Amino acid sequence: MNLEELTQQALRIHALYDVMNRRERERTWTREEFMLGFMGDVGDLAKLVMAEEGARQMPGGRASLEHELADCLWSVLVLAHLYDVDLETAFRRTMTNLDTEIRARLEGPGASS
Repeated sequence: MNLEELTQQALRIHALYDVMNRRERERTWTREEFMLGFMGDVGDLAKLVMAEEGARQMPGGRASLEHELADCLWSVLVLAHLYDVDLETAFRRTMTNLDTEIRARLEGPGASS
């Protein structure tokens, strides 16, 4: 699956959540509320990473870690859509900039061969 296909699938699920929330709560989440939900997922991911490293106990094991990583990716894809960000272009640009900056530091003063 490419990024566009992942995004389209993420948006289909987001639309289903909107339908469910309208039915159950008579409203949908705002962009800010969606971001707060994402922050909760990142917190859950942090706990699962700690469990994977043996620093704490969490139920679900590896399957829960995989699920939470996918949840976080889903949130990023939806947030990019909600804020009209071309994620593929932004990712490529950011990675190119980071590559240039890191290489410059590695090749700069004090660099060892």
